[in-house]
Amino acid sequence: MSATPLFDVREFGACGDGRALDTDAINAAIARAARSGGTVVVPAGRFLCFSIRLASGVTLLLSEDAVIEAADPARHGGAYDLPEEATGELFQDFGHSHWRNSLIWGIDLHDVAIVGPGRIEGTGLTRDGPGARWRRDTGERPLSMTGMSEAEIRALEPEEQAMIGRGNKAIALKNCCRVTLRDFTIAKGGHFAILATGIDELLIERLTIDTERDGIDLDCVTRTRVRGCRVNSPNDDAIVLKSSYALGAAIACDDVVIEDCTVSGYDAGTLLDGTRGRTQQLAPDRDRVTGRIKLGTESNGGFRNIVIRNCRFERSRGLALETVDGGLIENVTVSGLTLREVTTAPLFLRLGDRGRGPVGTGVGAIRGVTIEGVEASGIDHRFAATIAGLPGARIEDVALRDIDLTYAGGGTVADGERRPPTLPHAYPEPSMFGITPAWGLWVRHAAGVRLRDVRLATETHDARHEIVTEDAEIERT
Repeated sequence: MSATPLFDVREFGACGDGRALDTDAINAAIARAARSGGTVVVPAGRFLCFSIRLASGVTLLLSEDAVIEAADPARHGGAYDLPEEATGELFQDFGHSHWRNSLIWGIDLHDVAIVGPGRIEGTGLTRDGPGARWRRDTGERPLSMTGMSEAEIRALEPEEQAMIGRGNKAIALKNCCRVTLRDFTIAKGGHFAILATGIDELLIERLTIDTERDGIDLDCVTRTRVRGCRVNSPNDDAIVLKSSYALGAAIACDDVVIEDCTVSGYDAGTLLDGTRGRTQQLAPDRDRVTGRIKLGTESNGGFRNIVIRNCRFERSRGLALETVDGGLIENVTVSGLTLREVTTAPLFLRLGDRGRGPVGTGVGAIRGVTIEGVEASGIDHRFAATIAGLPGARIEDVALRDIDLTYAGGGTVADGERRPPTLPHAYPEPSMFGITPAWGLWVRHAAGVRLRDVRLATETHDARHEIVTEDAEIERT
């Protein structure tokens, strides 16, 4: 068997000095490797680039001490590839709807890989982008953003014209199969460090990501494995499954395993420098720092056959399983989670009716969820573990086993007397209901909730009840 051909980007004119643009040289090496398949080698050096276009049958190898740096259109005399015409942008934001406007992108490819141990630095990328064109009185933004001025919103969500020539993703992939991302580091990934949409047979393992917005976004993917990754993202979600309308149809995330990963909300950049800073208190949505694993918010197609196991959350929001756009969450198994410094609810299951989708989008469902072997401490006292469905659309068949949650405590009698509104159309976040009436577990509009070996405690006295239910059937053993 012959060895895989190697194509060094320096042989195609790359300088790697951090000053000259190496975009054309790297793209030329990829085009050459694509003729017969092979590995494009990025050696030690700093390679300043605009959009790099992946190709089928090609591996991009980032060698030790190799850095691909995202160029800045304002400083480096160039531009990122233009965003393609979107088919479903009405129902999700600009970032989810485009892939070409990225540092590294691939569409309709097969057998493609990016491997380490080098580094991608998104210094010239932007974290911003327009929101969805869909509008409703509620549901587009978290309630924690209520009261922000139009100028503050525009700063986070600029007009689409302002994005022309700019890049807002480190890696973007669409409609590909047999993709591997392994052993490299991403610093400052833009809106998404990785956006993978409609990918089949995706393997992401041993990545380190320290970014200013989303870490790994898996949208409408199938047969996907995320293993041994470390993702720090104080301003947004670290590892998140979505099932948006970006491909023009409601497509489920199916057969996904996330295992042996650590997510966190330390100050941006302080995972990589080792200081693990705790200066930042709030994310841009004016809730506490994020950095979690989540299903949703985009949830048109739903999520099924999902496994999350042996993961650690540090200074982050807790696990969230959300469907609010008509999709079904079914057959989800979560086990072996450790959470420290939990900035909102440790567990949050939400069935809502935001309905961001075509006319006729109805309420989805959550059923067949098992969560076991969870140990959490340092939990914000305001937000109990929450299972919240809707009147007439209850969450069903949820098992909580071997759960150990320790809250800060401090809730008042008045807190315990609160009866939050159902808020069916609101954006789902644990803080949406305000302080929960229970300090440990709050269950409303749910049936078939089974608790076994669930241990709840507080560090200081809390005047609320440990467990509060409303229109709920729970069994505790």
